[in-house]
Amino acid sequence: MDIVLVYPEIPHNSGCAARVAAATGTRIHFIKPLGFKLEDRYLKRAGLDYWPMVDLVVHEDLETALAYFDEQSDRPLSERFKLFSARGGKSLFEAKFEPDDLLLFGSESKGLPKDMLEANPDARVYIPIRGGVRSLNLASVICLSLYTAKVSAGEQLPGNDGSYEAHPDRSRDLFAADIATFPQKG
Repeated sequence: MDIVLVYPEIPHNSGCAARVAAATGTRIHFIKPLGFKLEDRYLKRAGLDYWPMVDLVVHEDLETALAYFDEQSDRPLSERFKLFSARGGKSLFEAKFEPDDLLLFGSESKGLPKDMLEANPDARVYIPIRGGVRSLNLASVICLSLYTAKVSAGEQLPGNDGSYEAHPDRSRDLFAADIATFPQKG
């Protein structure tokens, strides 16, 4: 199961998503264009000192990302897509998830591309909210959705008894010199 941010705009949300990815051992993908630079201090701050634990792949565009995802599983992409939208689809709490699903989240201002949503109407997933509330924060949606999807798919959640042991590379400043080590696809 992977987290996929399609055209993310706000570094704080993307950094928070990366932190959840690190906490769960989940690969996260950023698909360009991004609304920020990977060296952005707000992105870095939101991810705190967990960046050495983040399995991040950056894709140059949606087309090359989809080709990459298609190679990763025998299941067709259309069956692996879970397209998160504030407008319609199946409730997160009624949707069924598989371990090789792709959880796709669109940009904060526009959501996922309209043609993608229209081509995959059965893949749409939403989180129920009260009337009068337009949408939830993207980082909150990603966190809730990822944990819910992992439980639904029967995936093992991280075993943690509440204790904390710092990662040995936590103080390593990935964004200064080593950002190029993140795989770039496309």
